[in-house]
Amino acid sequence: MRRRLPVADRDFRPAYVVWELTLACDQRCTHCGSRAGGARDGELTTEEAVRLAQELGEMRAEEVVLIGGEAYLHPGFLDVIAALKGAGARPVMTTGGRGVTSALAQAMALAGLAAASVSIDGLERTHDRMRATPGGFASATAALRHLADAGIAIAANTNLNRWNEADLEALYEHLVALGIRSWQVQLTTPLGRASDRPDMILQPYDLLDLVPRVARLKDRAFADGVLLMPGNNLGYFGPEEALLRSAHEGGRDHFRGCQAGRYVLGVESNGAVKGCPSLQAAYVGGNVRARSLREIWAMAPEMAFARSRDDQPTAHLWGYCAGCDFAETCQGGCTFTAHAFFGRPGNNPYCHFRARQFAQRGLRERLVQTASAPGDPFDHAFFEIVTEPLGAAEPALVPRERLLKVRRSPGSTAPA
Repeated sequence: MRRRLPVADRDFRPAYVVWELTLACDQRCTHCGSRAGGARDGELTTEEAVRLAQELGEMRAEEVVLIGGEAYLHPGFLDVIAALKGAGARPVMTTGGRGVTSALAQAMALAGLAAASVSIDGLERTHDRMRATPGGFASATAALRHLADAGIAIAANTNLNRWNEADLEALYEHLVALGIRSWQVQLTTPLGRASDRPDMILQPYDLLDLVPRVARLKDRAFADGVLLMPGNNLGYFGPEEALLRSAHEGGRDHFRGCQAGRYVLGVESNGAVKGCPSLQAAYVGGNVRARSLREIWAMAPEMAFARSRDDQPTAHLWGYCAGCDFAETCQGGCTFTAHAFFGRPGNNPYCHFRARQFAQRGLRERLVQTASAPGDPFDHAFFEIVTEPLGAAEPALVPRERLLKVRRSPGSTAPA
């Protein structure tokens, strides 16, 4: 087993930052975890955002991803890009692309944007359904062309779920033809608006087919000069793990536990700070209007939950994950994904190894929604796990109006 350095000797820093610059958005995507649409109350001004960009540079941030909503809808968007570049960080963005014109792409390049990833979630019919935007696929495709023409490195990202998984291979062909150099694929979790659509959510046994398909595409991507990488909630530890996690052919990388608050930082548009941008409200460690980012990073217990796992890597685990052979290394997989199902981390049903283990016994796990989400940014529903024969027929989903609507305070489920 790889020796871990004591926590005190680890160089924890926000090397990779995802910054929600505004919650304002020009689309109403059906799977949006933050339920983006209108701006948050009290979003950071341009002056405040520029100061935060400078502080990120002082804390040795390497790459800062600007997101939303749509980051370009913040009035200081271009100023923040320039401030990040001036502070020594690499400014990039993730966008739905609807408003990325040729002129805006040129302006972003001039400000110093290094790369942009456009969210494309299927072929035209599927993408437009998921994004709730007629013409969304065409505008996202055009955005990739405008960005490339401006000299900005282009990439794509895709949320995989039951609505779009059939498009996977054809979508790869489309993206490669557009000249992307990298593609991130992750699993849609029942976070935000996705929690309102349980028919969208993959079942754990869907990974038995999906993960090998992604692995086969990654082999193709190496040959095509494209880096295909899984998000932190796609895996873990099946026979394709090293292939999926490695940035080079023949690599032996693997998932090493949640990096929230270790080397990853999330900032919300009103200045709230979390260890990961997708974490729920219970993980907010403070606000940059009240405390410096450096102090929040170093002192807030909500930022340190993943760091503490280096000394006690399995203490927070429960259910299947508590007894898994990879427990000390995986540490329960993606924190926000497990929390989105059960209101706490430590037992992650989206696991390829786990699905294979059940399948070898002729069994599978099925997730059943028991309570719906309250309707807030980064909220979640509640689920329970049913274990049943592998070939069982799926029962009809419970109508949403029959589910108990839960309204809990943001602090009702604390990090573990």
